[in-house]
Amino acid sequence: MKSWTSRPVPQLPGRMPALRLFDTAQGGLATLEATGEQSMYVCGITPYDATHMGHAASYVAFDLLNRAWRDGRQQVAYVQNVTDVDDPLLERAAATGVDWRDLAASQIELFQTDMEALNVLAPDNYVGAVEAIPRIVPAIESLVRSGLAYRVSGTAGESDGDVYYDVEAAGKHSAEARDAWTLGSVSHLSDAEMLELFAERGGDPGRSGKRQALDPLLWRVAREGEPSWPGGELGDGRPGWHIECTVIAQQYLPAPFTVQGGGSDLVFPHHEMGAGHAYSLTGVPLAKHFAHAGMVGLDGEKMSKSKGNLVLVSKLRAAGEEPAAIRLAILAHHYRSDWSWTEDGFTAAKDRLRSWRSALDRARSGSGAALVEELRAALSDDLDAPRALAAVDAWAAAALASGPSAASAADAALVGDAVNALLGVEL
Repeated sequence: MKSWTSRPVPQLPGRMPALRLFDTAQGGLATLEATGEQSMYVCGITPYDATHMGHAASYVAFDLLNRAWRDGRQQVAYVQNVTDVDDPLLERAAATGVDWRDLAASQIELFQTDMEALNVLAPDNYVGAVEAIPRIVPAIESLVRSGLAYRVSGTAGESDGDVYYDVEAAGKHSAEARDAWTLGSVSHLSDAEMLELFAERGGDPGRSGKRQALDPLLWRVAREGEPSWPGGELGDGRPGWHIECTVIAQQYLPAPFTVQGGGSDLVFPHHEMGAGHAYSLTGVPLAKHFAHAGMVGLDGEKMSKSKGNLVLVSKLRAAGEEPAAIRLAILAHHYRSDWSWTEDGFTAAKDRLRSWRSALDRARSGSGAALVEELRAALSDDLDAPRALAAVDAWAAAALASGPSAASAADAALVGDAVNALLGVEL
């Protein structure tokens, strides 16, 4: 699947130091060694609605990581999937009377347009679940043959032959190995917490015939009226959610790759199960580090489709709002924090953007290099964007307080390049 087009990133003098990033699995800050090569997988959208602010915040967060690495002269391999067949997509298509393929195509195009507008660097490989099915099928067949997956008989109206991952068997299988996966290795949740989230986030703990309530679906055999694909020994059907990302990551990235990223709602079950699948398939961890962005609400309430309170990037753009201001409104919050989109916050972002642009004409001689170092210090410390924004605010205030005669075109150019390269905001 074709990705969107990245804008050029200015090259700055000097380089970003090694980054520290909060690792969910480790429960603390981890140093990402500057080996010269980094790799990242960020879970993509299920394309049944437009890009809301929660999507945007997550992809902007990992765009900061991408930019910080590149500023540190690291080669970055970046992969993102798109879950272009799944229950929510099929349900939305049926409810709206639109062919599911047309719905997916339209929302993927809108998402990519939003990402390009927000100046998010494109992944090197943008891969749909459907195109990955020929690789997903043999992976699931391998898990069945190794005794780490099993078929469930159809009861209570369900079809025969759905394939599930055996989390207990998988944990025992890897128990003796170094860096092994067992259920809870990524999330560190209790059984009760896992059960609650599993039911909320697409799992089926009550499915009859499963060996364990938390066993996730690997392959859904064909049902009448649903799309399906050849599944070899599995029979026709379509893949479960978690195995999709695991197989795509293993195809395009080293094992283990550097950072698995996504929203905090993906910690469990998605990233937990994906890590298990990877270890069961190869005996190697999926990723060295797991990093997660916080959730975004609206005026203090959870943002959700059911409440009808989604803030859509495309609607803001259609209303004439500048994407750079949207991005600044996001960057005003630390990527790991939960926060709410408010009109006051967006107004402050627009005011900030105007202030920074006005200050460029009065950039003081020698001020650019110092600001670059402040930005690097902030971003290398767990991508602290609010601290970086405060540094630019202070620079802008000093510039605006100085006379026009002190202005330096060279420093203005350096500041503009730095804010673009490191924060993704064009002045």
